[in-house]
Amino acid sequence: MHTAIIIGVGPQEGLGARLCERFASLGLHVWVAGRTQDSLDSVVDIIKTNGGHATAVVADATDEKQIEALFDQATAEASGRLDVAIYNAGNNTPGRIIDMEAAYFEQSWRVGAFGGFLFGREAVRHMTANNQGGTLLYTGASASLRGRANFGAFNSSKAALRILAMAMAKEYAEHHIHVGHVVIDGPIGGEKIMKGFPEYAEKLGEEGLINLEGIVDAFQYLYKQPRTAWSFEVDVRTSQERW
Repeated sequence: MHTAIIIGVGPQEGLGARLCERFASLGLHVWVAGRTQDSLDSVVDIIKTNGGHATAVVADATDEKQIEALFDQATAEASGRLDVAIYNAGNNTPGRIIDMEAAYFEQSWRVGAFGGFLFGREAVRHMTANNQGGTLLYTGASASLRGRANFGAFNSSKAALRILAMAMAKEYAEHHIHVGHVVIDGPIGGEKIMKGFPEYAEKLGEEGLINLEGIVDAFQYLYKQPRTAWSFEVDVRTSQERW
């Protein structure tokens, strides 16, 4: 069976979960990875209820041994095959540089960039081993493209992730590995903002929040591109976003 590994999966009304559901609907066995067992199990249950195939794995994106084990387990059950890997880990880390603890900045970098390296390295290792190529996709943000005051830690980690992805895209194209980056420019209409910042979400309204399924469409678009017409980057925003 075709195989997908997606890390950074949280609540069902979130991007990671929706990515898992979409790729399962395309006929892939999805390895649903994240830090919270209950959230992962909920996503797997939904996929199985809809006739798909999925396995939950608790894994920390910044732990080398856990990431290696995740890829080894998933590919072992698929006879070495890995079709798509998606790195969706990372949260916004706001704050002024002058007030920032070194550990806070380092953790933002570890999740935003170092974890992307660990995940990407294992993805290309397994994709080159089976000589079938594959697709490696990263979730980016407007912070990937520009620095903003009060977001120095987040900006630097997301920008580093984007440049890593670009380097990998050039390094592994000859191995038929398509590396892509999706820039999400604005707030996502998911559980994090709806429950964490309800007043802000209400102020923006439905037209001011990026639609989850629309974002997932961008990932699927990159995955489906033929080798003779690859894109590295797709950006997604609402019609109201100033960019």
